[in-house]
Amino acid sequence: MRNSRSKLLKLYESLLEAYGRQNWWPVDEEYHRRHGSDPREEIVVGAILTQNTSWKNVERALENLKGEGLLSFRGITSAPLQKLEELLRPSGYYRQKARRLKEVAQTLSPVSRLEKISREELMRIKGIGQETADAILLYACGRLSFVIDAYTKRVVERVFGLKKDAYEELKRWFEENLPKDLELYREFHALLDEHAKRYCKKRDPECAGCPVAQMCLKLE
Repeated sequence: MRNSRSKLLKLYESLLEAYGRQNWWPVDEEYHRRHGSDPREEIVVGAILTQNTSWKNVERALENLKGEGLLSFRGITSAPLQKLEELLRPSGYYRQKARRLKEVAQTLSPVSRLEKISREELMRIKGIGQETADAILLYACGRLSFVIDAYTKRVVERVFGLKKDAYEELKRWFEENLPKDLELYREFHALLDEHAKRYCKKRDPECAGCPVAQMCLKLE
């Protein structure tokens, strides 16, 4: 356990040195000031839209919503379904996501509900699973809830030799071995994703030049 803790922190520090702060979750503060909406609403919307697609596609859909002044729970609730579908088209599965967003926006309105909502309550909302719930808790609610995604699983398996397919088991492993620090949780998750995209790819990982190659069991 102690070795896991020290190696995990070393991984975090090495990734931070290599990539710098990622400052996730990105939101358009100026947009929300102009429209009187809450940045937390954008985080929730983004967390739903990023399911089964890349962040670049999510950004295009978010820009579409902003262009129509609809990037808020109120905007999504009031928008005609067909129009919302078209705006979300870049994110993929746009019909399903439009319906899910409407349900999520209605259920979580007003946004102050996020201040007391539990993980279990979030996961009872259609369209919100473990990963999405944890992203909302970590980035929108400011709670210590580590997010596990495919990128995280891949890096952990290669660096630590851990094949923990069960979401809750890997989440618990991170939370037991990390300091209770909100910014560290946020940065570490974002850094793991950045590293997996740049070097620790699913197929043909680019081990040459990898900033944490010396830690990787794959190369031993």
